[in-house]
Amino acid sequence: MKVNGSALVYTGLAAIAIAALSFVALKPTATAETRDFSAVVDMRDGDMRKLNFHSAPKEVSQNSFITEDGGEATLGDYKGKVVLLNFWATWCAPCRHEMPMLSELQSELSGADFEVVTLATGRNMVPAMQKFFDEIGVDNLPLHRDPKQAVAREMAVFGLPATIIMDRDGKEIARLQGDADWSSENARAILSAVIAMGNS
Repeated sequence: MKVNGSALVYTGLAAIAIAALSFVALKPTATAETRDFSAVVDMRDGDMRKLNFHSAPKEVSQNSFITEDGGEATLGDYKGKVVLLNFWATWCAPCRHEMPMLSELQSELSGADFEVVTLATGRNMVPAMQKFFDEIGVDNLPLHRDPKQAVAREMAVFGLPATIIMDRDGKEIARLQGDADWSSENARAILSAVIAMGNS
């Protein structure tokens, strides 16, 4: 069987194109999947030793929650910035101890790249939530609610407080169970490093 030169040329070009596409598909990209947090892990001290970074980012719940103005939102609405997501409740004594520190962190680091998001999970009445914040002098954190625990359950939050760090892709990269001093220099340094990594 005779094969003309044009057919050979087209066959060769097709093979090159397939090889090129395979190379692009296999080439790693600078995403959260490949980001190395080992240097940040080594920074942990004091309360931050309880902060566990995951070996790979985890998906977060896409269930909606009730915003402080009565609307609805999802965690996906925060994509583009690093988020410190805190699950709490009005009956939670450690939450009362921790919340002013989260408020201080919000005052110092919040902006286009970072935000503290507080989400009261379970049966928390709005007046009780407002009273909780008033009594501890917090006025810069949101009174968002997860009344049916839809977000908390999907993210396996079974004890309070629980604090999760979400990267700019909207994925969970670290979690701390229990209260912690989020206003400490070490906490600020760790979060600043995570924010900087997202900018690189």
